[in-house]
Amino acid sequence: MNGSKSSGGKPRSDTAKRVFLLSPANAGGARAKLILRDAATFDLPRGLGNGGSPLGEIFSFISGLYFRGKLAYANAFAAPPNDAPGILVITACGGLICPKTLMTREELCRISAAAVDANEPKYRLPLERDAQRLAAQIGAKCEVVLLGSIATPKYVEPLLEVFGDRLVFPAEFAGRGDMSRGGLMLRCVRDGVQLSYVPVGTGQRHGVRPPRLAKSNRKTMKEVSG
Repeated sequence: MNGSKSSGGKPRSDTAKRVFLLSPANAGGARAKLILRDAATFDLPRGLGNGGSPLGEIFSFISGLYFRGKLAYANAFAAPPNDAPGILVITACGGLICPKTLMTREELCRISAAAVDANEPKYRLPLERDAQRLAAQIGAKCEVVLLGSIATPKYVEPLLEVFGDRLVFPAEFAGRGDMSRGGLMLRCVRDGVQLSYVPVGTGQRHGVRPPRLAKSNRKTMKEVSG
């Protein structure tokens, strides 16, 4: 982690403008099927069937530590310009959606009904549409931080075409698995320290797996993630 340096080695301005794009949870996995069951009785699925539940809460349940870490980190460090959204979630075929947006079961299924693949038009076209709108809102000097996989083209390819050098990712993500990334981001929130952002187009996206994170106080980390 590096709270004082940018990718070029220069001090990072505390007033830098920055928005975050979060990769989606797998809405076809076991935990997603659990909340989509009509017989489910706990609060989250009840909300899905009765007015909706926030997308961020849904994906946090489905994905667990990784999405919780991304959402907590983005909430802590987003600094959007010009009334632009500070956090948006990439979806399979619904474009970019605010994590506070209420989703019913039907809406969740609708935005998840395509493969997250750069060659899939149902995924790519809504994503490019919303990315272009965001690019117009934030201007040329705002960073767009991708919190998601940077080792494959599924997010990188369409977003890089729109944002160019403005698209960055945490250098510490290279070589880490999802659980390690989630834990790392929660620690950053706890400590009030941001990761080091590097351009997606030129940064090292692959790397040797780093050492495992030291054990942390579970209660403290749970409080950080909300």
